[in-house]
This record gives sequence, structure tokens and C-alpha cells, in this order.
Amino acid sequence: MIRPRRSMLFMPGSNARALEKARSLPADGLILDLEDAVAPDAKLKARKQIADAVAAKGFGKREVIIRINGLDTPWWIDDVGMAAKAHPDGIMIPKVSRVADLKAISDRVADMGGGMAMKLWAMIESPRAVLHAAEIAAAGAEADNRLAGFVIGPNDIARESRMRMVKGRAPMLPLLSQCVLAARAAGIEILDGVYNDFSDAEGFARECEQGRDMGFDGKTLIHPSQIEPCNTAFTPPPEEVARARKIVAVFDQPENLAKGAVQMDGQMVERMHADIARRTLAIADAIAAAG
Repeated sequence: MIRPRRSMLFMPGSNARALEKARSLPADGLILDLEDAVAPDAKLKARKQIADAVAAKGFGKREVIIRINGLDTPWWIDDVGMAAKAHPDGIMIPKVSRVADLKAISDRVADMGGGMAMKLWAMIESPRAVLHAAEIAAAGAEADNRLAGFVIGPNDIARESRMRMVKGRAPMLPLLSQCVLAARAAGIEILDGVYNDFSDAEGFARECEQGRDMGFDGKTLIHPSQIEPCNTAFTPPPEEVARARKIVAVFDQPENLAKGAVQMDGQMVERMHADIARRTLAIADAIAAAG
């Protein structure tokens, strides 16, 4: 079954109040952060608080992911050990740039007793990662590597590529499309990156719509105020759902079961449109079931 991932909110692991508040927020998923949002002297505290929060459960149907520190830091091994014992839905790995990065985490999770239900999310945050996106996606999607999807890290990409972070993201669109295609070719999910100016509601809404139209499954967020507009953008509108039901119903009619195309409302509709319609309905139904 498709799992809604419209809105995935980063929550700092060092902030106990934020972790508690996360249980009541309408986000599809929560990313409990040990990396950028946590100062070096707060890493140990954040690790324990996240472990306690995940063990206590109470997150409902929200997907719970722990973002660990990068493999170039002294903290990642203990982060993975904690996550493997806490059993969140997934582990997010920052700054993945090669297949070996995924394998190192996957092997460590297995060594610590983490089951295959615990998935990995690779953050694409550098020119090297973008250039190797197809290779990472293809290898990571193999059964023993646990890869569920990509997450775009626009701030790090901008820093390393020297691209400017401008409204509309024109400089970044080619590399974003490359990552979407790599994810789709490998059959994994892909989440759009964060929008830094959470006070700019209009700009954020436009970027959500852009990401949706580019083929992203959802967006990572940095502030609770971004959840509702993000959910709205990535939720199929009623008219789209109604048309999808109509397309599916037409192709399900006995006389159309073997046809590759049919007429509907004065237009030719192909079987591929029925496949798209079924996915739209699956997403809409999953969102409704999640409440």
C-alpha cells in the first residue's frame, strides 16, 4: 500500500518539547534530527531523547525517521546503534555520495539487529551525489540495502556547487529532475528539500506546487506552519480524484477490458491513463485512511 509522504517535518532531537509536540502535528512523517539541528555538545542528549521518544511511541500513523550524523563524523556509529534498537520506520543518512555509504549503514543496522522493515533514506547533497544518483538508487534499491528513497538537500548542494538559492530554483531544476528520474528508474521514493524562509508562505506554496509537478512524492519541512500548505499541494484535488475514478470505471467495464484506449467525454483515454488514475486513487485513499 502507498504511504503518504506529503509533509516530512524535521524536529531537533535536542528539544524535548518539540519531540513531544510532534505527536500531535498533522505531518505525514517526522524526521527526528541528530545532525544539523543539534550542536556537538548536545549530540549525546539528543540521541537519548530520540531513543526515549521512539520507545514511548504515541506518534500514531506518522512515519518516524531518525536522521543520523554523517559517516565523516565520530557520532554516526552510536547513532545507528541507537536507531537499530529503537526501531523507527527508517534512518536518514546525510551526504550520501556513493553506494558504499549505503552499504556501511545497512551492514551496521543488520549487525545491531535491525530488521529489514527499517528502511534507509539517502540525502543527495553534493554534485558528486547528483552525478551518481542513478547508481546509488539502483544499488540501494536491492533487497539487502534497504533504500526507500532520496531526500534532496538544497542548502548543501548550493554551497558545494556555488549555485544561487533563488526563488523558482531555476539554477537547480536540471539536477532536481535528474534525481527524480534516477529515483523513478529504480522504483524508490523522492522527497523535495526544505524551504528556508518559513515566513514566506506564498513562496513556499509555489515551491510545493513546483515540486509536486516535477514528480516529487512530498517535501521536507523545517517549521510546523509549513505542514498544512504542503499537505494541500501534495493532496490530489477532488476533481482529479473524481476524474480518476471515472477513468478506472470506464476501463473496468467488460467491453473495455481488452482495449488499449477508449473514448470518454469526447477524448481518447489510453490504458496508461488508467494506471495513472489508479495511483491517484491509491494516494487519495491512503491519505483518507491516515486521517
